[in-house]
Amino acid sequence: MRPDHRHAPAALLINGTVGVGKTSVAGAVGGLLAEAGVPHAVLDLDWLRQAWPAPPGDRFNFTMLLRNLRSVAGNYVAAGAARLVLAGVIEQRAERDRLAEAVGTDLTVCRLRAELPVLQRRLAQRHADEPEALRWHLDRTTELDEILGRTALEDFTVDTTDVPVPDVAASVLKAAGWQ
Repeated sequence: MRPDHRHAPAALLINGTVGVGKTSVAGAVGGLLAEAGVPHAVLDLDWLRQAWPAPPGDRFNFTMLLRNLRSVAGNYVAAGAARLVLAGVIEQRAERDRLAEAVGTDLTVCRLRAELPVLQRRLAQRHADEPEALRWHLDRTTELDEILGRTALEDFTVDTTDVPVPDVAASVLKAAGWQ
């Protein structure tokens, strides 16, 4: 798992629907890279888009995410990060292109998938005391899974249905060619 750090940095987006494990897997990928001595950064893209209100026509504040990512990714690469591990959602080819431009490196996209009943169970646990949030997330996970199935933005897919996070992370690294 030791990439040649003399080559240009590369980025990996872990994409997928709500509740599929993007953030958990990104953290585990970062842990595996650290164990291997690979300079890297792990970013949850949701935090880079957090601003209210989102501008009209930009429901999920993607423009703000890109502005912030440009700066943050540049800082990590300048500090020596050879790998950028991103957890987030893109729904369109144009978003993939804009994300790649913002990180300024090659971008590989992994789509995590899980069976719908598993996603529903995960979301019910996560939002047990938030009935309105649970309804929104349940609707969104189905909607987003259908969108991602149609747009097929990924370079590869990894199933998370009944697979422990460390095993998913190892599969992601292998499929990305980062081992």
